[in-house]
Amino acid sequence: MAGPDFDAEIKQLRATMSTIEQVLDLDAMRKEIGELSVQVAAPDLWDDQDNATRVTGRLSSLQGEVDRVTELSRRIDDLEIMVELGQDEGDAATLEEAEAELAKIHKTVEALEVRTLLSGEYDVREALVTIRSGAGGVDAADFAEMLMRMYTRWAEQHGYPVDVYDTSYAEEAGLKSATFAIHAPYAYGTLSVEAGTHRLVRISPFDNQGRRQTSFAAVEVVPVLEQTDEIDIPDEDVRVDVYRSSGPGGQSVNTTDSAVRLTHLPTGIVVSCQNEKSQLQNKASAMVILKAKLLALKKAEEAAQLKELKGDVAASWGDQMRNYVLNPYQIVKDLRTGYEVGNPSAVFDGDLDGFLEAGIRWRRGQERAAEN
Repeated sequence: MAGPDFDAEIKQLRATMSTIEQVLDLDAMRKEIGELSVQVAAPDLWDDQDNATRVTGRLSSLQGEVDRVTELSRRIDDLEIMVELGQDEGDAATLEEAEAELAKIHKTVEALEVRTLLSGEYDVREALVTIRSGAGGVDAADFAEMLMRMYTRWAEQHGYPVDVYDTSYAEEAGLKSATFAIHAPYAYGTLSVEAGTHRLVRISPFDNQGRRQTSFAAVEVVPVLEQTDEIDIPDEDVRVDVYRSSGPGGQSVNTTDSAVRLTHLPTGIVVSCQNEKSQLQNKASAMVILKAKLLALKKAEEAAQLKELKGDVAASWGDQMRNYVLNPYQIVKDLRTGYEVGNPSAVFDGDLDGFLEAGIRWRRGQERAAEN
């Protein structure tokens, strides 16, 4: 079997990388890195902890993006050298190693290329993810917790910081709901394709008769608010309730009424936060979530656009977007894109990139079809 045409493959990779760098605008990223580095070096940076966290987080994320592109370009350079050495010396082992590296680089470039498809108004933002258990009782609550772990594991594997704002535990096991932020450029654009109803089919570990159970959970994704966004919320429009934080128990369980629930009276949007022991800190975090959801509402011009932006779904039969089947066979399949994986354990452990890339390409295809 003939090997790859290395010269043609490497030339195509360089052309793709050039396009990616133009679309991502690395020059603008480097300029912002320089500006943020000046702010980080200021001696009074941590006088305002919220701003300091935002600045350092943004700097870290941007630097990571630039390093990712730079490292990929370096790998292509190294591949070219490896190929030249292997061909000059007639070294089959080196050429075999080069072929394996070529395949890895192709996969990484394709993943990076998907980033260039994220051109929506909010796509560059960080993401706020809310997961709610749906139909299916305790199995649905357990499924909601499995999904939360899936997304946080995905973030950890990519080096993205995660802040958990609220976890409402179910009585027997799992979660009623959870809200958390993933801090990374384009996190919203990437994860917004996860919005919708997820369906799990398995032998229930909570059924003493070992019956198969179908359960549902809803995933909602909204973009994180930025300082330039103007969202004014009059005090009289918000009802503030405080309560004792829930949890699975143990010595660290919160015994004070520090959790905060905000209800936006004009829209009925309810958010809560209980990750801090300070009521004031929880209220501030809850306000961040509420403003993010109101931003999504403000920018959506009609109900269909709002549903697309928020993924606001009923979490039941008839509107699921992905199936996770553990019995009688094992498969995870996206019902929109047709993308599927036969290893649910890997998916639940955060191996989501294939689903995310397929979802982003599918969405872009839908947008192009609507434009024509």
